[in-house]
Amino acid sequence: MKARPFLIAVVATVLVLLSLVAGLGLAIARQNPLRLVDQTLELPRAARFVPKKAALSVHWLVDPARVPAYAQAVAPPRDRRVVRDGAEQIRDGAFAFAGLDFQTELVDWLGPQVSLALLEPDEPEGSMGWLLVLESRDQDGARRFLQRFWQARSLAGTDLQISRYRGMGVISGQGALSGRDPQPLATALIDDDLLLLASGRGVLEEALDVSQLSDQHQLGDQELVRSLRGLGDGVAVVTASPAAVHSLLGLPESLSQRQDLLGLVAAFQPEGADLAIEGLLRFQQPLEGVFSELGDGLAELTASAGGKAEALALISSPSRLLDSTDQDPLVQWLGPLLQQQLTKAEVASAATIAGLDDGPLLWLQQPEGWVVGTQQEHPAVSMVDDALTEQGFIRSDLPSDQEPLQVWTRLARQQSSSKDSLEAKLGVALAQEPGQAWWGQTLAALQQRSQTKALQPRLGQLNELNRDGHPLAQQLALGAISGRGQLQHWRPWRYVQKLAGGSMQSSVQGLAIAIGPDQDENSSSLRMRVRLNLG
Repeated sequence: MKARPFLIAVVATVLVLLSLVAGLGLAIARQNPLRLVDQTLELPRAARFVPKKAALSVHWLVDPARVPAYAQAVAPPRDRRVVRDGAEQIRDGAFAFAGLDFQTELVDWLGPQVSLALLEPDEPEGSMGWLLVLESRDQDGARRFLQRFWQARSLAGTDLQISRYRGMGVISGQGALSGRDPQPLATALIDDDLLLLASGRGVLEEALDVSQLSDQHQLGDQELVRSLRGLGDGVAVVTASPAAVHSLLGLPESLSQRQDLLGLVAAFQPEGADLAIEGLLRFQQPLEGVFSELGDGLAELTASAGGKAEALALISSPSRLLDSTDQDPLVQWLGPLLQQQLTKAEVASAATIAGLDDGPLLWLQQPEGWVVGTQQEHPAVSMVDDALTEQGFIRSDLPSDQEPLQVWTRLARQQSSSKDSLEAKLGVALAQEPGQAWWGQTLAALQQRSQTKALQPRLGQLNELNRDGHPLAQQLALGAISGRGQLQHWRPWRYVQKLAGGSMQSSVQGLAIAIGPDQDENSSSLRMRVRLNLG
């Protein structure tokens, strides 16, 4: 499957627009009668033309013409003009990738609902097709657009073909994309107010075909409709096929290749200065044997934790997540990500502890180093000692005025300009409390546990994720530095910044993620919650 760069860029632009909208906050809800943040989440009429098997679909439910005004209204007075111009540039760029000029061709008639679908090619080496569905505010707007659209391209030398398919008038030809070579385009007008624009006649005919068969289009997918009801409100709906979950969104390939995976559906919703995402990874059958509870142990560890942490992770069962033979979908999703983080040299001892811990585990990343909290004897100190001994560490007791410590050290050669020397290198330090064990990369990191107020920014992020009172099994809260670091490696985010004309990293103030089975015991979905803090 090959995705044309401009197609991925169009999808990334939707994320940019969502990010712009996320900065609106409650101020817009009070100032504007549209009450953006209360947008009802439902599939639009356009979903009737989107195949259930579409690789990716985006249903945008807010009037794109008003996005710049929204952004300007909440920007500081000195930045309002710049913010408005930037929003216009990004919005116009999204439509330009489909060969459309928003200001001259769309602004007068385009309605609030815009849908985009990317379709798998018929051949393995083929390129993905795309379908854009635009809703008109009146009965004449889309028709006038079509006349001007094809007239301009005909005058530019495009050969047009006019025919009928399933009773619909279809116009096709070569349309010039912005700054690119001409590409096949085809259009059809439905009920005078719904315009279909596709990357070729074949794609358009497929859309018209599936619209006649309720079991083949998204609007007739009752499981998808039911899933949306459980996602709350939102300004956009995104779906992804199993293949696109990996190729376009970056989830592990082993997860995307499961035969029982149906795909992903997610809702995007602005909340204050944050962008909230609620999603479901859907499977054919109810999930069994998935560890789904946070448990009292993690709550107790969280209550005892402290320190100015840049990252906070709550993990129900790290040893199971790291078991590559476990076929549980949650393990396939998070296991490779956790393994990737634990392969770094500076967390070697933490990786040892996590690999032996059947849970729960709390991870703090502080300026002084990492700290891991576990339940006492989970893992047993003797098991950790055996593993560290094999790595060349020696355990010893370290007297302390505050609390007795056990430390694991090994001798390391230190070179200087004058001579070589040996120095004891700390691998991990352990402080035990009733029912709990705290493992630290450095003594200074362990001592930060008493600073409970310093951890409030990360705990606040998790509280926002868990407002419904049903916390998910695995949780992660990242500050500005760590959040930016994670996003910069995500391909859609890189396209977002490219379309924005510069880095958007400084706008990221935090990122929180929670993943786990849905609360319904008969659920066939894994739920995902994401909160991107922008400022």
